Amino acid sequence: MQKNTIKDWAADDQPRQKLLHKGVENLSDSELLAILINNGIPGKSALEVAKDLLSQCNNDLNVMGRLSVQSICKLKIKGLGAAKAIYITAALELGLRRHLSHVKKEVIRSSGDIADYLRAKLAHKHKEVFGVLFLNRSNKVIAYEQISEGGITGTVVDIRIILKKALLHECVSMVICHNHPSGNLDPSLADELITQKIKEASALLDIRLLDHIIVSTEGHYSFADQGKI
Repeated sequence: MQKNTIKDWAADDQPRQKLLHKGVENLSDSELLAILINNGIPGKSALEVAKDLLSQCNNDLNVMGRLSVQSICKLKIKGLGAAKAIYITAALELGLRRHLSHVKKEVIRSSGDIADYLRAKLAHKHKEVFGVLFLNRSNKVIAYEQISEGGITGTVVDIRIILKKALLHECVSMVICHNHPSGNLDPSLADELITQKIKEASALLDIRLLDHIIVSTEGHYSFADQGKI
């Protein structure tokens, strides 16, 4: 009879045992997911469920990171219900927060230092999301705040809210950011206008606007790198 459950496998082939004895870095993405999924269903192991999920995400963890619990459930993968989807989304969110924690410890010297984090945070959004990174005198990140969702026109992005949060965090400088769900990284006229308005308003409070970064699934665009700020 064909073995379908992970418990039936040789100890060295079981994801948990492999992690314990060989180290987490030696596990594949599907094996790590199988640990989160924990158990399969009759005729289908947790590892097979994990592989099905990865396949639905084009074997790309960044694609998986864009999925909500509801989105995972809509994939209708046998053996993967809401409870297991919650474990997976929670684990992916922890990964993002770990990355932000690392960013906070690093001195920001270029757009590339924070672009990866911002892409992970925003690129998967289906609506435009506008956020701000607040930095201290040492150019380290104090906090990230989402300001609005749905667009970045002057009526949606309230500059007063940005400045209020900047004062609350006692920041010295800021990086504003938003995503382009279309994938196109070219800044619009509205992007350029709001950048200039925020730059001028923050300067009145002696807060420097370091950059405006646009992110998408295709990469990132830096106003500072392009000499537009």
